[in-house]
Amino acid sequence: MKRARLAVGLMSGTSADGVTAALVELREGGVRVRRFQTYPYAPALKRRVLEAPGLRAPELSRLNFALGAAFADAALRICRGARPDVIGSHGQTVWHGPGANPPNTLQIAEPAVIAERLGVPVVADFRPRDMAAGGQGAPLVPAFDLFLFGRGAPRAIVNIGGIANVSLIARGRLAVAFDTGPGNVLMDEAVRRATRGRAEMDRGGRLAARGRADERLLRRLLSHPYFKKAPPKSLDRSTFGPALLDRHFPRLDAARLPDALATLAEFTARSLWFAVLENAPVAVAEVVVSGGGALNAYLMRRLSALFAPARVTTTASYGLPVMAKEAACFAWLAARAWEGRVNSAAAATGARGPRVLGKIVPP
Repeated sequence: MKRARLAVGLMSGTSADGVTAALVELREGGVRVRRFQTYPYAPALKRRVLEAPGLRAPELSRLNFALGAAFADAALRICRGARPDVIGSHGQTVWHGPGANPPNTLQIAEPAVIAERLGVPVVADFRPRDMAAGGQGAPLVPAFDLFLFGRGAPRAIVNIGGIANVSLIARGRLAVAFDTGPGNVLMDEAVRRATRGRAEMDRGGRLAARGRADERLLRRLLSHPYFKKAPPKSLDRSTFGPALLDRHFPRLDAARLPDALATLAEFTARSLWFAVLENAPVAVAEVVVSGGGALNAYLMRRLSALFAPARVTTTASYGLPVMAKEAACFAWLAARAWEGRVNSAAAATGARGPRVLGKIVPP
C-alpha cells in the first residue's frame, strides 16, 4: 500500500445536519485542511435519518444507499479536481449500544457507493473492530487528539457536537478520553420545539445569554446516572435526547426558551467541567474546543469562567477550523488504516489493545 498524502474525511454527527467533508494534507507532525464544507441533508432525507432507529430493514437498507450517494456527492464537491489517496467515512450513526448484550453499533452510508463514484479507496465502519476487541467503539477522535496535541502543557481537548467528549492529555500521553454528556443536541432540540421548526439552533448563544439558568433543575439534570459511571464510557444520542426534554421542559415556547437554553448550556458546561476535574491526572493548563459548541459564544464564556485560570481556546488557534476537526480526523484515521498503521486509542475505549480500525473498500 502506498503512503497517503492527501485524504478526504466525511462525517455526519448526532444532530444529522448534513455531511461535513474536509480535504486534508497529511504531514508527519500535523495536518492542513485545504478546504471543508458541510453539505446539508435535504429535509426529507434528514427526517429519514432522524427516524432511522425505528425503520424496518427494507427502509434502513434503502437509507444506507441513499446516504452513500449523499456522502459521495459531498466528497466529489470538496475534491473539486483534486484526487485524494484515500477517503475516510464515519457514516451516520443509527445506533450505538456499547452496554448491550452483545455490544453493538451501526453506522450507515454505504462506502461501496463512495468508492465506486470516486474511484478511490474508502475506509469506513471504524467502531466495530474496537468493540470486537472489548472496547466501547467510541470516542474515535482521541488518537487524533494525541497526534495533534501530545506535546506541551497538560490539556483537555474537547469536541462539542451533538454529544460532548474530551481527551485528557498529559506528559505526552493520553490519560483518558470519553463522552462527557450532552453537547448541542438538547439546545438544538429545544429551539426546534419552541419555534415549531422555524429555527434549528441558538446562533451564537444569543438567546441563552438573555436567560437565567435554573439551579434546582440543574442539580436534577447533573444527578443522571451516566455521570457516576467511570470511563471508559460512551453515549448514544438517545441518552440525552428528546425524552429528557419531555420530562424536564414539557411546556417549551418562545417565552420560556431563553431560560431553558441558559439551563441547557450550563448543563453542557458543568458536565464537561466536572468530567475534567474528576478525571484529569494533573490540572490542565488549556482547554481546546472544537465542534459547533465552539461557535456558541455564551457556552464558551461559561466554560472560560468554570475552567479559570486555565485558558479556554479553540482548535482555530492552532490552524484547524472548529467545524473541520472531526472530518479531518476521519481523513487521518483512514490514511493510517490504508497504510496498515494503528489508529486507535485503547486508553479511550477500553479495548484490549491497539488496533487498526476501519473496513477498506478498494477503488
